[in-house]
Amino acid sequence: MTATQAGGPPATPSTSWTARTRERLARTVPAGQVLPDRQPAYMSSWIYVFGVLTLAALLVVIGSGVLLAVGGSGWWHVSSVGHFVNSLHLWSVELFFAFMVIHLWGKFWMAAWRGNRALTWMTGVLAFLGSIGTAFTGYLSQSNFDSQWISGQAKDGLNSVGVGAFFNVLNPGQMLLWHVVLLPLVLGVIVVLHVILVRRHGIVPPIDADGEDAS
Repeated sequence: MTATQAGGPPATPSTSWTARTRERLARTVPAGQVLPDRQPAYMSSWIYVFGVLTLAALLVVIGSGVLLAVGGSGWWHVSSVGHFVNSLHLWSVELFFAFMVIHLWGKFWMAAWRGNRALTWMTGVLAFLGSIGTAFTGYLSQSNFDSQWISGQAKDGLNSVGVGAFFNVLNPGQMLLWHVVLLPLVLGVIVVLHVILVRRHGIVPPIDADGEDAS
């Protein structure tokens, strides 16, 4: 970092990584758009609520999942508190998918890719696909009769497309690793990118909104 002196020559622009990172963030999400306190009038509609509900449900899923990972299987099987957290994790996942499907369908019929928002739309679709894989590996890591039967059927399907050697759904330990580490990490990056793009381009206006709002 460079220091400036009063009365001295103009300071040379810093080329450090912190300065470059700060400038990059300022260009990505301009000041005032990170946490705006004013929104267009058309935002007072229920269809705009489901994106926030999806994000809130995801935070509950992550928090309850961290508690389950720390407590271990013995805790959530025999402890009443563990049972509660396990149920909270399950129902927050159910609500997460319900809110996300409504959010995606709403944005599809609103043509949310308008106004240079194609990348925002695509990251939302990728987050949906990544969520399906994360939920699937979570179901298989339970090691009960249902998960064993489904993993056997899924193994045949994965072998038919040639990826069974890399993604062994019959291995509960490997599925648990995918569920608590790998897929949540990828999904988290996609969701953060999606939120940043929403803040950068703003929420999509209705199709029949004024031309100024739709720009």
